Amino acid sequence: MKIPAKLFIPTALLLVLTLLSSCRSEEPKKAEQNYLRGELPVQEGMVVFNQNCASCHNFNTTEIGPNLAGITEAMDKEWIKRFIQNPQQVIENGDERAVAQFEKFGVYMPSFKYLKENELENLLAFIHKFSEGEKKNTSNRTGALINPIETPIPDSEFILSIEDFTTIPPSSDKAPDTRINTLRALPTSEGERLFIADLRGKIYEITSESPVVYLDVKNQLEGFIDQPGLGSGLGSFAFHPDFENNGLLYTTHTEPSETKVADFAVPEGAKSRLQWVLSEWKSDSPNEQTYEGKRRELVRVDMVSQIHGFQELTFNPYSKPNSPDYGLLYLGVGDGGAALAGYPELCGNSTHIWGSVLRIDPLGTNSKNGKYGIPKDNPFVGTVGLGEIWCTGFRNPHRITWDISGSDKMFISNIGQHSVEEVNLGVKGAHYGWPFREGSFVFDVNANPEMVYRPSEQDLAADFVPPVIQYDHDEGNAVSGGFVYAGSQIPSLRNTYLFGDIPRGTLFSAPLSQIENGQQAKVEKVRLEINHNPSELIDIRPNERVDLRFGQNSSGEMFLFTKSNGKVYRIVDYKRKTASSAN
Repeated sequence: MKIPAKLFIPTALLLVLTLLSSCRSEEPKKAEQNYLRGELPVQEGMVVFNQNCASCHNFNTTEIGPNLAGITEAMDKEWIKRFIQNPQQVIENGDERAVAQFEKFGVYMPSFKYLKENELENLLAFIHKFSEGEKKNTSNRTGALINPIETPIPDSEFILSIEDFTTIPPSSDKAPDTRINTLRALPTSEGERLFIADLRGKIYEITSESPVVYLDVKNQLEGFIDQPGLGSGLGSFAFHPDFENNGLLYTTHTEPSETKVADFAVPEGAKSRLQWVLSEWKSDSPNEQTYEGKRRELVRVDMVSQIHGFQELTFNPYSKPNSPDYGLLYLGVGDGGAALAGYPELCGNSTHIWGSVLRIDPLGTNSKNGKYGIPKDNPFVGTVGLGEIWCTGFRNPHRITWDISGSDKMFISNIGQHSVEEVNLGVKGAHYGWPFREGSFVFDVNANPEMVYRPSEQDLAADFVPPVIQYDHDEGNAVSGGFVYAGSQIPSLRNTYLFGDIPRGTLFSAPLSQIENGQQAKVEKVRLEINHNPSELIDIRPNERVDLRFGQNSSGEMFLFTKSNGKVYRIVDYKRKTASSAN
């Protein structure tokens, strides 16, 4: 049959999704069996969707095109792909569903034959994930934003040059090879020592660019587990600033639920899936190349899921002896997945430990369990709230760093749910919004968790501190917090905050002068040169997570490393693009 074209819309996959949202096949395909999973396919699919579909479609409202919720369950995937590639032919061939909806809406969309097979698969992976998320929209909230930050991040005029530094040995005979996660410098009277940790339990000292095991935490702890993945294992480590004299090292690690009674237990009715433990290790000989000493436990916390635990542990390197912050330990405690596991009241709440940055005195004794101290100048001491909390409102405060070049600014990167990644300036007593905000946008735990909403005037009146840097999932998936370069070897990089995206390995920069609360700093993408060859980290492991991390030594020089293959690079230059490099 021949049906005349009534309207032609070249920028949207309009009719196909109209058909899919309205028609039910007699035997629906179960989407779980054949749609791609994982953050990389979904992100690539989001890019395709935003370029071709977003002007007409959403997942909880009817725009120019229909509400897309449920379409990937209702329709056969191969039929969807066939229609996207040539919709007019499917209609003219008399497909019952296509014809019925064409007569209802009276529009054609163009053929999208130029979309490659992998682009189609990624597009449908994205549609499926966001469509499934709409099932959780019990509040029936409308106005969700698929692309909250529409302006793309521009390219910088600079290229970052990195070179091989060392490779950490495999920690398993199964992929991934390594799970390196934290790099720390230890200044000493003799110079500097450099350490890096693998989540599977080993802390290495890098000596003459070669890694040697300093402490095998896993072998020292009967309850240590590093499975499942998702950040479990040896979460982080930090040396006391007076380590050379007192020999104190601090670590976080995971153990099975109910291993011991938790100092901070999940409430009655909730189930703990995992426990995170903060430990102190006292070295008998701080200057030795291998650790020997004793351990004591400081605090144990229940988590309602295996995600978002004690991802960060650090001392303020800017503080000096006799200053109020000297020797105080900062601990990033994620929400443990509580916000979307039915317990949103556990996070973003100063009376609960989850979703907060803690500040404690590891040498004190005035905590409830008597194993650490609560500084008297912490914001909630003597008020309603936990004395340990320094600031709150985080989903996953993944990295905490300070500018050691002189501004004393504290940076807290917070990994988002599925829309916005953010970097915050740490402020005593501040609330950064989670689970009510994702970036500067509204998040609703009772709506579609894959999307955010524009804040109303009433929302803007809430006392939340917005991020100073944010980007959405067109640009990446999970922020990798970085550092302000404070070294002397690369003058062009000074006063620049360098950070990136964990899965994609994309690098970003922001000028320190623009990073102030109350405004959004200008962010640019930074291209890479690896061992003198233009390249990107994603090119080294195509179609896999890059798992980007950053490190800094005590003189302010910086490192990049990739968690899953053990590669550590040092940053050696930050130079303006030439005509050839720009191409």
